[in-house]
Amino acid sequence: MTATETETQTTAGAAASPDSPGAVRPSRPRRTRAGLVAFDLAAVAAGTAVASLFRHPGADWALGVALALGLHPLGLVRARLYRARVITRRTDEIRRIVDAGVRTTAAMAVLAYLADLHLDRLWLGLSLVATVVMLASDRELVRRRFQARRATGQMARRVLLIGDNAESATFADMFADDPRLGYAIVGQIDPVQATDPQELTTRVLTAARQLEANGVIVAATAIDIRSSNRLIRDLVEAGIHVELSSTLADIASDRLTVRPLGRVPVVYVEPRHRHGWRAGAKRAFDLVVAGAVLAVLSPVLGAIALAVRLDSPGPVLFRQQRVGKDGELFKVLKFRTMVTNAEELLASLTTQSEGAGPLFKMKRDPRVTRVGSFLRKTSLDELPQLWNVLRNEMSLVGPRPALRSEMAQWSEELYGRLRVKPGITGMWQVSGRSSTTFEEYTRLDLYYVDNWSLVVDLAILVKTIPAVIASRGAY
Repeated sequence: MTATETETQTTAGAAASPDSPGAVRPSRPRRTRAGLVAFDLAAVAAGTAVASLFRHPGADWALGVALALGLHPLGLVRARLYRARVITRRTDEIRRIVDAGVRTTAAMAVLAYLADLHLDRLWLGLSLVATVVMLASDRELVRRRFQARRATGQMARRVLLIGDNAESATFADMFADDPRLGYAIVGQIDPVQATDPQELTTRVLTAARQLEANGVIVAATAIDIRSSNRLIRDLVEAGIHVELSSTLADIASDRLTVRPLGRVPVVYVEPRHRHGWRAGAKRAFDLVVAGAVLAVLSPVLGAIALAVRLDSPGPVLFRQQRVGKDGELFKVLKFRTMVTNAEELLASLTTQSEGAGPLFKMKRDPRVTRVGSFLRKTSLDELPQLWNVLRNEMSLVGPRPALRSEMAQWSEELYGRLRVKPGITGMWQVSGRSSTTFEEYTRLDLYYVDNWSLVVDLAILVKTIPAVIASRGAY
């Protein structure tokens, strides 16, 4: 699409009523930021109140509360928690909230000491914990509200897309598929069609003014260095937000560090270490959690075993050979959810598979028993795999344990998933499971392997709970 075509088409769209279907409604950052500050102040007040229920603040409690209400917003500002481009990920936001809380509480303690205020130390500690929890909860509610509004076209940042190649098409598809990201492309300009950097800058600035775009997304692979330097410099000077792709995909942003190399800023990719103390910590976490869950849920496991036995003839547990870490084979355990001759019946059903790629899935699989259908929807059939975790064959979090027959259709790249132990839950499971495509299944597995960390594991475990309750993609 040329710049002229873009300007002609999107100017008409920009003139449409903001209440018309599909219209993009611009964001109001100042009003939104003011509302967020008010919510944060309420969360700080609630945190100090909760702490006061368990411990008296001290003789100067009113001044202590005033310090909290005055310093916490400053700490949040310092942590850049009012900049949307900084807190796109929940884990980043929580980390910044904790950091701001610790710094603010330390400042309160120092000021209390210098001013000879009588504030209880334990109250300060309880206030820190309660305030961080309240702020994180407050931000989660706001995040969900933002996502809901963005899904309907509200609060969208109007941007121009610079580039007309595969990378720019990826941006366009991503924004169209997930409006919750908060970007609306109102125009696209191909830099190749500009005769020189000056003409490109003029085209972009003109389109931004006509289309009321306040931001630009630049696909770095679609523009030469000379043109991009001139364009970015002029756009920033004109007050337009510029975001430049790194040309990297599926690498966690916290692994990227921008540093100067001579006159050129380069991106350093931090390696992920899956050995040493990190591996030990992951194994210890698996043992503690798996053992505790098995102990607590032992009555539930017994009830499920009895239901499986009474529902249909056959063993309670289903054992199947799967591929583990480094290609080692092991027997995965599940509660039996199918008739005993399910493997023999599979050959007659392969043409009816609704799963992604080599994954066989059917929403109404005739081999599934009545109890088995319930166990699959609630994922309770996976509980015996906690024993596989204790035996060090699996982990709580990791790629899905694959069948050997599925490996015949793997790409060479997908074999990289065997660098880690398979898991009971993982990115694929919390992202839709059977409703996702095989390409997405591949991408999510490799993303996990390449970007693994203990924080990622914890985040996936937290996301597993609502995914299981909602039964997303489970059948």
